[in-house]
Amino acid sequence: MNKVVAEHQGYLMQATNATIQFGGLRAVDSVNMNIEAGTIVALIGPNGAGKTTFFNLLTGIYTPTEGEILFEGRSVSGKKTHVIADWGISRTFQNIRLFKEMTVLENVMVGRHVRTKSGFFGATFRTPSFRREEKQIQEDAERWLEFVGLIEYANDLASNLPYGAQRRLEIARALATEPKLICLDEPAAGMNESESADLDDLILRIRDELNITVFLIEHDMKVVMNLAEYIYVLDFGKLIAEGLPAEIQSNPAVIEAYLGQDMEAAIKAKRRALLEARGEIAPETTPKPEAAAKDPVMMDSDGVVMVATEDNKEKNDAA
Repeated sequence: MNKVVAEHQGYLMQATNATIQFGGLRAVDSVNMNIEAGTIVALIGPNGAGKTTFFNLLTGIYTPTEGEILFEGRSVSGKKTHVIADWGISRTFQNIRLFKEMTVLENVMVGRHVRTKSGFFGATFRTPSFRREEKQIQEDAERWLEFVGLIEYANDLASNLPYGAQRRLEIARALATEPKLICLDEPAAGMNESESADLDDLILRIRDELNITVFLIEHDMKVVMNLAEYIYVLDFGKLIAEGLPAEIQSNPAVIEAYLGQDMEAAIKAKRRALLEARGEIAPETTPKPEAAAKDPVMMDSDGVVMVATEDNKEKNDAA
């Protein structure tokens, strides 16, 4: 995968100098990025780096103040979110956004309705064509639940699913829109090790079996390194590195801005503490060592792992 060249065409997604400014803050600053069809690409960086903001630009929630983002050669700038979804971009969110009082099946059917053809008249009077389409939507939704391993929960309320299953349900709803590009915003956040391993398998199946391109924001470097074929790194809105996983792991700018020391051990310790606090696992009986003076890992209450050096934590707090 090459760096962005303005005149180059043929990428599934291409960002050229994509920028968005909120007052005096450039949350995304002149970002150039390419995604080839059929790949798994990761976007990483410390908390506050602008990763989700870039997703919001790509999916029509925000419009770039400068630059352009193309999907299959068409600009997404200024397009409504439902139009972009119809073009073939779907997403999940950092904080799970399910309809908690609807069933698991109904949640996926909502995603499927982006591909329906029946209009207001058919829905109001429940015409034969509308009923046939609704039956097909239910069958399609059941197929996606089968794909993500949740078919047995089809008639349960979404709010009753375990945390990891809710994450998979959100992915099933995104798949129901029949995307060409699925954008996953921290899908492993708050998951235990077993759930993360299952997620790895699911994401690979999405790409390999469904031929859907995957664009991934993730703080868990084990997930990123297991899956990503190419990685972009943001820090304070700017792209500071891009390359193959091995290149990113050894990049001095990335290490300073994001990875820190003993990252994987620190992430595991933090995640265990979170699961203990939730009562999902029993507390350890052995005494825990005192925290290091410079802890390389921050984690929010949802289990979002945010890796940064102490210097960058101070920068983020100041920002």
